[in-house]
Amino acid sequence: MCSSSVLSFFSQWRLWIRPFLIALYFILVIILVPLLILHSINNGFTKSDQGSLVAGGFVLMALPISIWQITQHIVHYTKPSLQKHIIRVLWMVPIYALNAWIGLEFPEQSIYMDSLRECYEAYAIYNFMKYLLNYLNEGQELEAVLETKPQVYHIFPLCCLTPWEMGSEFVHNCKHGILQYTLVRPLTTVISMICELCGVYGESDFSSNVAFPYMIAVNNLSQFVAMYCLVLFYKANREELKPMKPIGKFLCIKAVVFFSFFQGVIINILVYCGVISTIFDISDKDKIKVISSKLQDFLICIEMFLAAIAHHYSFSYKPYVSPFDPDRSCLGSFLAMWDVSDVKRDITEHLGVVGSSFSRRLRGKSMYHMTRGCDESSRLVSEPVPSSSAPNLTVDTEPPQVDIRSTTYGSIENTVTTGSMNSETEPLIDYSDDSHRKQDPKV
Repeated sequence: MCSSSVLSFFSQWRLWIRPFLIALYFILVIILVPLLILHSINNGFTKSDQGSLVAGGFVLMALPISIWQITQHIVHYTKPSLQKHIIRVLWMVPIYALNAWIGLEFPEQSIYMDSLRECYEAYAIYNFMKYLLNYLNEGQELEAVLETKPQVYHIFPLCCLTPWEMGSEFVHNCKHGILQYTLVRPLTTVISMICELCGVYGESDFSSNVAFPYMIAVNNLSQFVAMYCLVLFYKANREELKPMKPIGKFLCIKAVVFFSFFQGVIINILVYCGVISTIFDISDKDKIKVISSKLQDFLICIEMFLAAIAHHYSFSYKPYVSPFDPDRSCLGSFLAMWDVSDVKRDITEHLGVVGSSFSRRLRGKSMYHMTRGCDESSRLVSEPVPSSSAPNLTVDTEPPQVDIRSTTYGSIENTVTTGSMNSETEPLIDYSDDSHRKQDPKV
């Protein structure tokens, strides 16, 4: 009887999960706020303590807004392909806010706090891209739709480049232009941490003998490419994205990710030019470094409160509320957003594409044209498989007389085995022609 009551209680989690979280939050506030005030009074209530209290107040206001929105999406988890990525984006505010406040309290460890934040911002960009792709691919084939549209040309300052062919090439280039930031940002973060431990990072120092200016340049270029591809992708799919009100979502992502980055760059420039030292009347370089780090974290704490409000309206759960909600498990809905198999798959694909393209350039191969209707994730196989799906590229020159298997974008395999045809996938090469039958006795 007792076990059945417990099971019944947990099966009705939608009824009690929200009041439970509200009560838990108020308990934490009642405990933490007096402790923080008491700690500040014991320290003499310095300007640093005052800044931490003000920043902490904004964090305490930002957290419930974001957690509530995340909880609502979990409760009304009716579109997993979209809401999984929305929830991941919404986690930006709690992670950024707590990360910045901890960095404010422990500025000596700020580089480690910043590293976590920088890695998650790359993850958020990836999820926003996947959210847009899944939305556009729902009920229609994005590449086929783009092929029927007029050509989208590059915008300033890259307007002189050759435009990407509408269809699979356009989607491919936009996707991997954004994906590269998902790799570059964590990589430069790890390199920065190693340089800091070796004493050659030189934060806020733009001298040529330290790593800091080079890391800033690489991150800046990578962010520019990612943002440019997002803008170009939106420009090509503006009409299809109208029902989901994309402007607010685009602004939220750009404001949180890109603005916080350039804000940090501006603060570092002010430190290098001596503006910060003049304002605070400090000549000690270590203290100036601590103040600049605290200033960045303080501003992020305030900005996350504004971002939480923006996310509440831009990524609302209301479009996903349905009277026919499936009876999903609370744990299953919560754990779904932590399943990162899609990230691993896309990054593996991206590495394969980059490596294959680089190899082709070294060998002087001609450019290839991607074909429509190929699911990129389904091409990530390394073992020979039955040739049930068509190859996902065609080469300008006449292909050699070999059997063909599925490969990732941009790679050509010369020795593979042949299997049976699958009627679900239409082959790109028609072997019904007599000439092909004569050339290849295996067919």
